[in-house]
Amino acid sequence: MAKKTVLVACGAGIATSTVVNSAIEEMAKEHNLDINLVQIKIAEVNSYVDTADLLVTTAMTKTEYPFPVINARTFLTGIGVEDTKQQILEELKK
Repeated sequence: MAKKTVLVACGAGIATSTVVNSAIEEMAKEHNLDINLVQIKIAEVNSYVDTADLLVTTAMTKTEYPFPVINARTFLTGIGVEDTKQQILEELKK
């Protein structure tokens, strides 16, 4: 299976995306998934439209991308995190 490129984006590309990044890294290890994690600002997503397989973001975006977008705001509130993780995992396994 080809290595998937996962974009992790928040408004500024620092704080919240780091939390999400770590969670995805752990999941990938647990499930032996080979992924390429790229931590960016939401404004930078457009430069990855040709290479990314998934966008996981804590920022609000109404832009349509050619890959699935998973809203990871649950990581900020702590409510529903498991559901979000499950969503991410399902996309990674496709």
